[in-house]
Formats: sequence, C-alpha cells, structure tokens
Amino acid sequence: MKILVTGGLGFIGSNFILYLAKRHPEFTITNVDAEFVGSSKANLDQLKNKKKYQNIKGNICNQKLMDKLVSKADVVFNFAAESHVDRSITNPRAFLDSNVIGVHSVLESVRKYKTKLVHISTDEVFGSVKKGSADENYVFNPSSPYSSTKAAAELLAKSYWSTYNTDVMITRCTNNFGPRQFPEKLIPKTIILATKDQNIPIFGTGKNIRDWIFVDDHCDAIMTVFQKGKSGESYNIAGHNELSNNYIVRRILKALGKSTKLIKYVSDRPGHDFRYSLNSSKIQRELGWKPKYTFEQGLDITVEWYLHNKDWWKKISNRQMLVGVKNSK
Repeated sequence: MKILVTGGLGFIGSNFILYLAKRHPEFTITNVDAEFVGSSKANLDQLKNKKKYQNIKGNICNQKLMDKLVSKADVVFNFAAESHVDRSITNPRAFLDSNVIGVHSVLESVRKYKTKLVHISTDEVFGSVKKGSADENYVFNPSSPYSSTKAAAELLAKSYWSTYNTDVMITRCTNNFGPRQFPEKLIPKTIILATKDQNIPIFGTGKNIRDWIFVDDHCDAIMTVFQKGKSGESYNIAGHNELSNNYIVRRILKALGKSTKLIKYVSDRPGHDFRYSLNSSKIQRELGWKPKYTFEQGLDITVEWYLHNKDWWKKISNRQMLVGVKNSK
C-alpha cells in the first residue's frame, strides 16, 4: 500500500509514520512537509535510509505538487497544520493558509484522483464545553484563529464528501502528549524548564482543563478509522484523562524531584477556553477502539524521552518559545 502523509515532520505526524513503519513494514510511505515552525527532520532520522520511506520538502498549498503526490497514493493522512493557539493569535493569516487553503488543495487532489483521505482535526472546534462531553454532532464553537480554521477545514472536507462523493473521513482528537512534541507545548515546556530550574509559566489560575491522550494511542485510533471507518463520518478520539494545567505541571515537577516554587502564574491567554471534553463512545462502539495507555504510563515514557534526548530539544528551542509570555500575575 502506498501512503502519503502530509505534515509528517511534526509531532503527531512523525509519531504516526514511525507507528506505520514499525507495524506495517510492507507499506511505502511518502511524507511531504513544508518544514515550518513545529517540524523537525530529526523526528524521523531513524528512517532516512529506509527504502520504503521518502521525505519531500513542500507545501500542501502547492496544487501541482499535491496532484503529483496524491496521484501515486492509495490514501492520504493529512496532519499538515499550523497548530499553536498562541501563534494563531499573533499571526492568524498563516493559519488560514495552512489549515484552510492547504486543506482545499489536498481535497482537490483526492477528488481528482479518487484517493481516500483521513483528515486529522481537533477537539478545539467545539470550543469550551462547560458540562458533559461533545459528541460528533455537537455544535462547532471555536474561539481562536487556530480552532476556527480547523473547523473551516472540517466543513470543507465534509462538503467534498456530500458534493463530490470524495472518500473522506475525519478524526477529532483531544490534547496529545508524548515524545517529539515541540517545546512550545505545555508538557515538554514544563519538562525542559524544570530540568533547567527555571520558572514555569501557567496561564491564569491554572485550573483550565484538557483531556490528554498519549500519542501512540492517537496513532492507533487513526489507523483504526482508516481500516474500519465509514466514508463521510467523523470520529472523536479521547484519552479520558481530564486534568487541570496545575495538576499536569505539579505531576511533572514531582517526577523530576523539583519544587512547585518554580511555578509562575501569568496573564491569561485572550479567549482562553476553560475546558475541552470529547465523547468518544462512537469509535469505541462502532470500531472497537479504546486507549491502551493510562496518563501516568504515557507521562513516565514522555519524561524519560525528554531527559534522554536533550540534544533534540536544545537545537529547536529558544527562550521566547519556552517562556512565551512576560507579564506575571
């Protein structure tokens, strides 16, 4: 089988490619990545000499390139996206380009060549969920340029299925964590700053809640959707670990034997959603998927990876990325 992955040098995309290479060595994998912020060639160093893996530097907005690559693929897994909320607030245009225009290019190519597409989305399209959990039919209510562009991409993808009968499936996941996550994100940022005995910034009161899933479980769910899912359907993927930012940071500090005095509360992010929560009963009931890792198991693996791969994060991180904000509270 010929696989095309877009955005495969990023966190989730690279873990997915490694997942495929390990479990399906018979697959031929092509990865196309624009190599913007959040991508790292080092994520897939172990595959650079593999005959069945090819990396191409390119932007999904390039229609001619996407036509060329998609025409040779049996399935496209679209991970390519600008994904950091803080950066979407300061530079929303980049998110429109990648997350909407880029997705349109992918959709045009899969429509033209009748290729299957698995589009990777996010729980943030639903916005803050005060009570209960959002199922697949929950109303979109995005509150940042990032989540708004992801919601737009979903609607566009669904319209291609309705209008052109394009073979599209959508996966929608909660917060991922694990090896190779870019240092600007909460968990790697906390690990890195704690090892340096530097202050760890937490927005607002730190009580905001996210559901966390270990990245290997997410990769397994995506593959399950590809193998068993129905065209035109969307599938929520949850880890069932709803935890506050305070808990996450304190748990990491405990694992590293560091003091909670390193915590520094800072001015809250504009439009900061308080809680994300997905109902993933559909994928469990219809496709038989459920997460294998507990949060504690996944976090222990993640902490160990960052401690043993300092060269990786030292090359791609800087002070502004790690601190991100200046105003204390």
